[in-house]
Amino acid sequence: METNCVIAALATTPVTPRPFPHWQLYDVLPAPVAAALMAWVPDPHFMGGDSGGQRAGRNGHRLFITPAQQAANTALAQLAALFDNTQTRAAFTDICGAHLENAALRLELCLDTDGFWLEPHTDIGAKRLTLLVPLSMGAQAAQWGTDLMTPQGDPVARASGLFNSGLLFIPSAHSWHGFVPRPLAATRRTLIVNYVGPEWRASEELARRIQAV
Repeated sequence: METNCVIAALATTPVTPRPFPHWQLYDVLPAPVAAALMAWVPDPHFMGGDSGGQRAGRNGHRLFITPAQQAANTALAQLAALFDNTQTRAAFTDICGAHLENAALRLELCLDTDGFWLEPHTDIGAKRLTLLVPLSMGAQAAQWGTDLMTPQGDPVARASGLFNSGLLFIPSAHSWHGFVPRPLAATRRTLIVNYVGPEWRASEELARRIQAV
């Protein structure tokens, strides 16, 4: 049986408790899937810099991995299957305490350019789990990880920006994070994996529909 990279990465990674519980993973995606996401060249209108500190500032210009895209691309279908299978979900529940019952899978590929920044936020609400997977390469990309912050917005740590690493956390009132403005010499490519509850209204963004656990 093929090794589940996500479970393997999580099983060997201890939780870091501060500034909020999170896991710094490595080698998250299977190599063919990561390569396919790197090789994907979407329409330029999906790329952008300053959006006012919120991804919602680019609504209408965001790239979600939908069932239609999965049907046209085997690697994207493999990606959705990896995160939507019972074993992966169970690992997130058993190790991280994620509540994924009646949760749907949402996958977004972000293509950030120079000028991009994110204000401090927590992801609380319908999001049951957040996993950020950097997919940029180059000498500076390791410094393009997400900033972990205090409730006042002060950065206290920075997740790795290394290719195919991953920052995983369960959204809570304490999970403040963002992206402090800094130069981007190339496109900052990131896969965002979320599981969202049934109250999530933007069903067109979902990779897979609600699955009971």
